[in-house]
Amino acid sequence: MTLSRPTLALLLLLSASGTWAVTGAPRGDSSADREVTPRGELRPEELHLTRLFEDASRSVVHITSLRLRRSFTRDVYRVPEGSGSGFVWDEGGHIVTNFHVIQGGETFQVVLADESSWPATLVGAAPHKDLAVLRIDAPRSRLVPLALGGSSDLRVGQSTYAIGNPFGLDQSLTRGVISALGREITSRMQTTIYDVIQSDTAVNPGNSGGPLLDSAGRLIGVNTAIFSPTGASAGISFAIPSDTVRRIVPDLIVHGRVQKPIIGFSPYPRELPRGFPDGVLVVEVPEGSALERSGLRGTREDRLGDIITAVNGRPTPTREDLEAVLERYRAGERVTLTLVRGAGYDGAGGRSVELETELQTAESRGTEEQRRAP
Repeated sequence: MTLSRPTLALLLLLSASGTWAVTGAPRGDSSADREVTPRGELRPEELHLTRLFEDASRSVVHITSLRLRRSFTRDVYRVPEGSGSGFVWDEGGHIVTNFHVIQGGETFQVVLADESSWPATLVGAAPHKDLAVLRIDAPRSRLVPLALGGSSDLRVGQSTYAIGNPFGLDQSLTRGVISALGREITSRMQTTIYDVIQSDTAVNPGNSGGPLLDSAGRLIGVNTAIFSPTGASAGISFAIPSDTVRRIVPDLIVHGRVQKPIIGFSPYPRELPRGFPDGVLVVEVPEGSALERSGLRGTREDRLGDIITAVNGRPTPTREDLEAVLERYRAGERVTLTLVRGAGYDGAGGRSVELETELQTAESRGTEEQRRAP
């Protein structure tokens, strides 16, 4: 066998040093042992982030939805249908997550931050808002409800943090900033979710249903979707705002579904022609109703009905805009309607009027068409 020059040179070097160790250190020399260099205290920013994670992560859970299958021997077994994240809502064992995390599942398993596993039951769901509530029968000592924050005063540039289970890697923390506010996305039920938070926080499959936090460790949103050509994080993620979550979750816990708030009138089904005030024309007000007693007027042969142009100061130029504004409130709340009253059939004239009324529930209306009305 003929050795190459580099190989021969290496053999001669090892032989001359008296060892086959590539380090070249003399045998018995302990100088290769290294001491750990003290680092000192963590920077204030690092301390804040570690404490935020340690506090908030206790509330974050891993959810697996399971479907029952029967083998050829007729044995029943469970197979995973999907998985995602969620968080503890209260000491009653209620867990909030995305609807699409549990969609299609027949049984559910929740793993708490302490790694204890609990069977869960479905309490309620709002598919059109991609929210769902599960419940586990765990002792209160194991349940740490997540601190709640508001989303109405958020600002672009604020720091955001996500804790969840991306790709099944539980208790993972990522950070970013709010990139935009007031986004609209389409749910899996093909309905619009309004006022969505956009951030560049890294969110991946498995983060769905987990919390988006502010720098105080409070819930400001529920991570629900990403914009990505590959299915992995591309720096654009979306979260359902906490104000929406705070409005919907109590309904799901009590009623199992959202109590859709409506004013309770029959609207003109199309946009008004050019030259008319920008608003929703009231065609009919139920006779003898509280709404009629409050003074709202429907359309008659000799005059147009009231035209609703705003609710609590928020413009409502179309029926879709009116429904979007009403989603900010709960049934039973009182709102102030801004109206144009007395406009002619050519849209001319009329005066501005304000009227206060109480929002009803859609279920309190009679027909399906009435329940869909604002």
